[in-house]
Amino acid sequence: MDSISEKLNNSISEKLNQELNLEKSVGIVETKYFTFAIPPEEFVLSNGSKLGPVTIAYETYGNLNEDKSNAILIFHALSGDAHAAGYNNPDDKKPGWWDMMIGPGKPFDTNKYFVICSNIIGGCKGSTGPSSINPQTGKPYGITFPVITIKDMIIPQKKLLDYLGIKKLFCAAGGSMGGMQLLQWLVLYPEMSKGAMIIATSPNHTAQAIAFNSVGRFAIIQDPDWNNGNYYNGKRPDRGLSIARMIGHITYLSEESMHRKFGRKIITGKTSQTDIADFTKEFEVESYLQYQGESFIKRFDANSYLYITKAIDDFDITDGYENLADAFKNIKAKCFVISFTSDWLYPKEQSMKIVKALKVNGIETTYTNFESPYGHDSFLIEDERLKRLFAGFLKSLEEQP
Repeated sequence: MDSISEKLNNSISEKLNQELNLEKSVGIVETKYFTFAIPPEEFVLSNGSKLGPVTIAYETYGNLNEDKSNAILIFHALSGDAHAAGYNNPDDKKPGWWDMMIGPGKPFDTNKYFVICSNIIGGCKGSTGPSSINPQTGKPYGITFPVITIKDMIIPQKKLLDYLGIKKLFCAAGGSMGGMQLLQWLVLYPEMSKGAMIIATSPNHTAQAIAFNSVGRFAIIQDPDWNNGNYYNGKRPDRGLSIARMIGHITYLSEESMHRKFGRKIITGKTSQTDIADFTKEFEVESYLQYQGESFIKRFDANSYLYITKAIDDFDITDGYENLADAFKNIKAKCFVISFTSDWLYPKEQSMKIVKALKVNGIETTYTNFESPYGHDSFLIEDERLKRLFAGFLKSLEEQP
């Protein structure tokens, strides 16, 4: 009987491996939760507001070694979450958002490293945010949720590491807003990481970047269904959030990648000249952007979008310091900074500011302006060259005492 049962289990496992390609994946992973600031304790935010209890959703991949020296912390971007790799259940059609980088034999090799990714506070994928229930009212916070900063996102992740018993990271990595979190992490905890991979980010937002986010926020708050943030028991501001996502998504792409993929192609079955004008969905690129907007509203909260984009716009790593070099003066991590040739949201000039400030302080730093046609989202596109760069940097950390 045991033999029959074993064969059945092996058969099921093989089927799952074939369906989900688990031999190259971390497999089925569970989202876990860590709660702190349980009243009467409270988490004091940058503006003095208090929040509690605070829950952080997180996932881990691989095994923590005996001396807890192989931990890598991944910071996610605006629309990301704790689910960075693998599958939460066998029915998932897509793996985590950075699955091409995290797993057995991949750059963040889970045969060697213990990889952690948590959802930021203010988010909507398990961590405390505007859609969470306010214990004082029994209703969702909505816009009564306190204003948050990138620094406020970082401190809970440090508390999570304390809970896991990790005193120092082997490496930390983040792209876009994740890169901003990493910069803040390095300034707040300058001796906490052996290495740092700072990807496609900026020490602060330009006026142009703020402008795009501002239009997105305006689209949400002008949606009548936003209802001053009180929409959780009724219609949601899907139109506003969809438009915000469409605007944001344009900034993540490049003119070259859009031209390659769409050019001026008309949607199949349509012609460029008709008796009735089509103002919304004639070109393939229009259809693509609308699809992105429609997909986004199924997985994201409009209020979270408002809070997170505001935190990004308000971020300036030099706050409280004379300049960027002064902010970085205590950093002890070996740094790898990477920008992308076609990224016009955070172009190479912004990464080079970071590099210069690190090198002024004598911090060992490697910089690459990586050739890619895919714009800001290049770090989310599978590219064997990029994988080799990431793996090479991690190997260089292994070789250091």
